[in-house]
Amino acid sequence: MAQFLSPKLAAIRDWILARQEEFVDLDVDTDLIENRLIDSLDFAEFLFVLEEATGSIIEIEGLDLDTFRTLRSIEARFLRQEVVHVRE
Repeated sequence: MAQFLSPKLAAIRDWILARQEEFVDLDVDTDLIENRLIDSLDFAEFLFVLEEATGSIIEIEGLDLDTFRTLRSIEARFLRQEVVHVRE
């Protein structure tokens, strides 16, 4: 199933897929931890990739592990821009 990914989320997906042999594509709702696509050995490098994509330092203290569970949850927490509604 084709899904539109922002360039930043696509870069994160591509980084994950580059380290996997059995996955050729990755759904936004695939559990990255349960499927061992990101493990404890990869997590520090993954955070660096995420910081590069967002352009900011990620403070992991206080973050729930579920924040990193899927591409959708990563996008929701780190890549979505706030929408500002302006009244005219």
